[in-house]
Amino acid sequence: MITTVPICSVVHFEMPYKDRQRAARFYAAAFGWTHQMLGPEMGDYMLVSTALPGARPPMPPHAALGSINGGLFPFKPDWPMQHPSVVIGVDDIRAAMQRVKAAGGEVMGEPMAIPGVGEYVVFCDTEGNHNSMMQPDMSPPACKT
Repeated sequence: MITTVPICSVVHFEMPYKDRQRAARFYAAAFGWTHQMLGPEMGDYMLVSTALPGARPPMPPHAALGSINGGLFPFKPDWPMQHPSVVIGVDDIRAAMQRVKAAGGEVMGEPMAIPGVGEYVVFCDTEGNHNSMMQPDMSPPACKT
């Protein structure tokens, strides 16, 4: 018997912080995110907004509006930093790398080109979280003839 399971979208992400104010400053300075500090009754949670209402973030034109897609990769014991991470879309990866550094983060190497996808680089934020950024290749997928 084949069961059809509906696609359940990713609608939220979470990362730990060690210093809430420092984390808020980092993501505001590096990526323009806004934040809302919740109190102890909500576990001192910090909500972040990563796009303006109604805005389409930088993503390939064929991606579903509002989607947070992802992927899984094979674990390789000799590769560094193999952790779940958030990939942040940026318009200019080199400018974003400079903002990450200026905000106190560390960029891990140089961007690598992923054919048909974009340029990708890993960074470490001020809280020790390893995340990534990508400058998507904004050209539409090639039509098959």
